[in-house]
Formats: sequence, C-alpha cells, structure tokens
Amino acid sequence: MAREFDVIVYGATGYTGRLVAEYLAQAYPGADKPKWAMAGRSLAKLEEVRDVIGAPADTPLVTADAEDPASVRAMCNRATVILTTVGPYQLYGSDLVAACAETGTAYVDLCGEPAWMREMIEAHHATAQKTGARIVFSCGFDSIPFDLGVLTLQEAAIAKFGKPAPRVKCRVRTMKGTFSGGTAASLKATMAAAARNPMLIGVLTDPFALTPGFKGPSQPKGMLPEYDKAIDSWVAPFVMAAINTKNVHRTNFLLGEAYGADFVYDEMVVAGLGEMGKAAAEALAKMNPFSGDKGPKPGEGPSKEERDAGHYDILFIGETADGQRIDAVVTGDRDPGYGSTSKMIAESALCLVQDVADAKGGIWTPGAIMGPVLRQRLIDKAGLTFTAG
Repeated sequence: MAREFDVIVYGATGYTGRLVAEYLAQAYPGADKPKWAMAGRSLAKLEEVRDVIGAPADTPLVTADAEDPASVRAMCNRATVILTTVGPYQLYGSDLVAACAETGTAYVDLCGEPAWMREMIEAHHATAQKTGARIVFSCGFDSIPFDLGVLTLQEAAIAKFGKPAPRVKCRVRTMKGTFSGGTAASLKATMAAAARNPMLIGVLTDPFALTPGFKGPSQPKGMLPEYDKAIDSWVAPFVMAAINTKNVHRTNFLLGEAYGADFVYDEMVVAGLGEMGKAAAEALAKMNPFSGDKGPKPGEGPSKEERDAGHYDILFIGETADGQRIDAVVTGDRDPGYGSTSKMIAESALCLVQDVADAKGGIWTPGAIMGPVLRQRLIDKAGLTFTAG
C-alpha cells in the first residue's frame, strides 16, 4: 500500500534532526524530490524550524510524541520510512520500533546503544520479518563508515585472493569534530541501565551480542594501548568500537558469514610513532570524552563553520592466513557527529525507499541490507570516499 510520505524526519526540531531536514531541503529540491515531512511534539516549533532552515513553506508537518504511543503509530502509518533522531533510544525509541514492526514501516536511526538494540532484535525481528518492516539501526557515524568500510575491504579481498580476509584491523587515522550530544546522552543512559541491571554488562562486552545463535572466535579487547606493526605506530582504544564492532559482526552474521566464521575484527585510534606516540596512546586510553559536563548537550552542537571544518580518515587492513595484505580507506568531508551523520542517515532513508524497496523485513544493519547501493549514494551525495586495493 502506498504511503502518504516517503520519509518522515521524526525529531526535526532537535539539533541533528534539523540538520537532516535542512539536508533534504537543500539536496533534493525540485518537482521530483522525495515526499518528506518533518515531525515532532510541537507544531509551533516545527513551523519555526522549517522557516529557519529554508525548507519550502509547504513542507508537511506532523505532530507526534514519544509519550503518546497512539500518535507514534499514526505517524508510522503515513510513511514508508521513519527517520528518527529522538534519543536516547532506550528511553524514547521502544514504542516507535514496535509500531514500525507492527505496521510494516521501514525505520532508520542513529542508535549506538547495543543493549537496547539486542532487546529490540529479540522483541521485534520476527514481527518485522512477517510484516516486511525493514528496521535499520546505527545509520550515522556509528556505524556506517565502519560497516561499509569492512564490506568494501572484503569485496576487494575476495576479488584479489578469492576469499575474505579472516583478520581485519580498523585504524582511525584522523578525526576532527565532536561526538554529538545525543551520543553522550545515550552512553550515560546505557551506563545507568547497566548499573540497575548488571546482566547488561555481559551484552555490552560481548562482540557477538547482536548475532543471536552465532559465536565467532575470540576477539581483541582493544582496551589497552599497543604498538601495531602493521602500521608501525602506537594505537589506542577507540570509544566507538564497542558499538561498531558489534554491528560489523551482525552484518557478517546476516550475510551468511560472508566474511568467514573465523572473522576477527577490532578498532583502534592511531596515536603516533616512538615515545611520543606511546605517551599519546596511554593518554588516550585514560580519556573519556563523555565524562563530566563537557561537550554539547542533546539539542546543541557546533556551528556550521565547525561542522564544515571537520573530517575523518579511517584505514582498514585485511590480513590473510598466509601473510598477504589488502587495505581499504574511508573518508568523510564533515565532522563525524553532526555534519556527516546527518547526510548519512538521510541517504539511508532514501536508499530504503528508492533502492532496496524489495528487501525482506527484519532488523538489519546498513551493510547487510543496503551495502553497495548505499555506499554509492554516500559517494555521490554525502561527501564520503571508499577506496580499496
């Protein structure tokens, strides 16, 4: 059944949601633009944001409130895809995922909350399979560059060696920009949930927490600085690894172990050479970018100039059992937490509408359901590059 809208941006009055709406208005003008609407709790605020971002005056506005499940379900029935930036998702997202699963509505979010994601998979994956709802978590910096980066490397490895690389190292070489206030709030909510329910700690520390029924080989912990001979540099723990690695393993799981049942993966930050690199790695290992009250709050963020000045460069190293190596690189042209993320989630939603409309229902990862077609969208529209060889 045709829906009224291709995409509804839920949370459009928040900082990141506003960026998504602004991107859609600017990147897709004209008569053949997708049918999209802005949604939030307050009609007055939606009208204000619509005017501030320069969206067309006839951009449809939808009122929906996470505290009112009936309004959320009504919103779902009007859209092919709900794009939600309303987090932390463990606090505000459960009813929306349930409504999407039940109504056969596709869904994309920016979730980096693995314990909640595991709960949603257990509760709604089977329903989504029945109704055709394509639910896709983690469609921002966590975890698209990493998910599609590994996919790109493994495609190249299969082309060159005839099989995937059983060992892949992700090394974040440069990253300029801040994590979003929503990411910080999500981490704090996750830690609070774990304090209330210590059983969640097992989920948070399990690399295969999102692959029910499958356990691969032991994985690197990535919790301590180390010297990496593959790049002749010291490396340090990467704060997003806890979610990214789980999503990468889920992609492998959903693709029928396309990377191999023996696939080993980790993510670290490049710290530098020599004693200075070692000192930097040790300092990074002790740092918690989400501690205290520093950084943006949910709804806040950097200026356009700061977003535009951001970027990232991520190296993926594939190693074979017989000592051969293949590399892939992913880059982004905006700060990871806001500028690049808002473009990635918007293109993910449009990819579900336009490119993989016939994909089966279920709870997916970006790499497993959209893979190469999403990658091409991000190259063409969103300022990312993917290279391998």
